Amino acid sequence: MQTVTESPFTLLHSSSQCRARCGEVRTLHGTFRTPVFMPVGTLGTVKGVTPENLKELGAQIILGNTYHLFIRPGHELIRSFGGLHGFMNWDRPILTDSGGFQIFSLSDLATITEEGAAFRSHLDGSKLFLSPEDAVHVQEALGSDIMMVLDTCIPYPATRDEARRATALTGRWARRCREAQSGTGQLLFGIVQGGMYPDLRAEAARELIDIGFDGYALGGLSVGEPKELMLEMLEASVPHLPPEYPVYLMGVGTPEDLVEGVYRGVDMFDCVMPTRNARNGMLFTSRGRLVIKNSCYRDDRRPVDEACNCYTCRHYSRAYLRHLFTSREILAYQLNSIHNLHYYCQLMADMRQAIAEDRFEAFRSSFYALRETPQEER
Repeated sequence: MQTVTESPFTLLHSSSQCRARCGEVRTLHGTFRTPVFMPVGTLGTVKGVTPENLKELGAQIILGNTYHLFIRPGHELIRSFGGLHGFMNWDRPILTDSGGFQIFSLSDLATITEEGAAFRSHLDGSKLFLSPEDAVHVQEALGSDIMMVLDTCIPYPATRDEARRATALTGRWARRCREAQSGTGQLLFGIVQGGMYPDLRAEAARELIDIGFDGYALGGLSVGEPKELMLEMLEASVPHLPPEYPVYLMGVGTPEDLVEGVYRGVDMFDCVMPTRNARNGMLFTSRGRLVIKNSCYRDDRRPVDEACNCYTCRHYSRAYLRHLFTSREILAYQLNSIHNLHYYCQLMADMRQAIAEDRFEAFRSSFYALRETPQEER
């Protein structure tokens, strides 16, 4: 029997041209508008920026990670500070990933069984264990607004039998996570796995809907598969999810991925790319990517992106940012991160406006047309 849950999602606008939609998700720490990008704050901080920076650049919700915070500094310590919000001084919504992907990425240190994941700390090698129930209880201690079920991420490539067995385990774990909730008012999202097999993803979606969650995530994508296959799996998965609930594509991705995900009906995204690329000197602009260390920017007086109104672009030239980066000045990483995160948040705001005005197809076409401008004209 399906568990009926009241959806936290309110649909505001739908595109008449595709699956793109705009809505709101209600949480304990406020409401955020979708489609939305969540900056990744794995360890209780979005690298290189302050919570005040995040608010100024338009972040509505950020992401933390159960696995890492469970290991250090520990969820009970964070609970004693009033949860992650109090610990890191962030008063807007937070989503916490359950740690399934981190366990998957550290598979040489982990053993997956029916009971849960036994693993060794990547810090000191100590033996640890995380069951589905543990994952929920740790996230309740962290006080996140949206919790994720513990899942088993499927590598690419994987045989059908491997994908089937892992997906079935994720389903059983999802039910245990739902049953472990303590009535804190935090939302819990289920995760659709299934590898690169459309029928397995459809079956996983049906099982999660039967359990009943507050939202539904698509996991196991952007794990090395070709881009076309990822989009194919999106198209094979989203139609099986209830339209009255939010849809979250985990760990994705590039600006192009966000546009294509929204086009196919996704509401929520997260990725380390804006801050990681910032620390490596790659900046996102309306005309594509810009590698700030390149010598052509040595005396360039223009901002990173003349169409951008972020703090970095309002105050600093490409020449100065190149100087900071090649000198390995810490300020380079902060200013680059502010720009990239602002770019991502503004991209989502522009998509929300385009959907509200029912011109998403025109927006999508313009988005790609700008990227076709030759490098020397940027």
